[in-house]
Amino acid sequence: MIDTHCHLDYLDDPASAQGELGLTGLVCIGASPEHARNAVALAEQFGDVWATVGLHPTDTEEDGPDARTELEALALHPRVVGIGESGLDDYWDDSRRVAQVSAFEWQLDLARRTGKPLVIHVRDKPGQDSAHRGVMEVLSAWPDVPVVLHCFSGHPGLLRFGMERGAAFGFAGNTTYKNAREIQEAARVVPLDRLLVETDAPFLAPVPRRGKPNRPGYVRYTLDFIAGLRGLDAAELERVTDANARRVYRLDGAEG
Repeated sequence: MIDTHCHLDYLDDPASAQGELGLTGLVCIGASPEHARNAVALAEQFGDVWATVGLHPTDTEEDGPDARTELEALALHPRVVGIGESGLDDYWDDSRRVAQVSAFEWQLDLARRTGKPLVIHVRDKPGQDSAHRGVMEVLSAWPDVPVVLHCFSGHPGLLRFGMERGAAFGFAGNTTYKNAREIQEAARVVPLDRLLVETDAPFLAPVPRRGKPNRPGYVRYTLDFIAGLRGLDAAELERVTDANARRVYRLDGAEG
């Protein structure tokens, strides 16, 4: 089992995640200069951890020449397999769109220059989709950059857009929630070779751990749930999603 998106440095004891519930690897997201440094350090420490580096759209107050210089240097580390997470977030504060777009476009350029996929975060207020529409608009100008739609929301427009673009889709623990009908429908129809599983730990713990701090090993619950949705054997789906993770993030070539 490979957890393709977690915040390992948020755990009190990152080493405790090693091997839990059959976990064989994880991608630790470094979405600020501090967390990027932490993610790279963990990837250097543990052979089954890889890192991304970037700037989360809700942390754009940290954007600036010094932050960009540091993150661009970290992006060249051999254990860094992706850029981000980046994107647009209108859930908390939709007044920072200009700053978010600037950081988003810079990270798209960084992903293109490094040849590493960009991890996309997109979140809206309930009943709205301005961030989703904005992400599609920005990405349309960067058709050659590979992207991972992290914690996919099930948004029908972004689903069609991502399918046409060749994006990978990351499904997190909220896929298992009773009211997540659009996410579940997306998990049924996304081509198998584009499907990734993730935890976003310590957030969004899946059923039956919902309401508790999430852990990388809990990715198994999400995978088992999606296997049931698709009528597949869980062991076979695990082989598929692990192969997808290794291909999308080029994990086998990032062993330095």
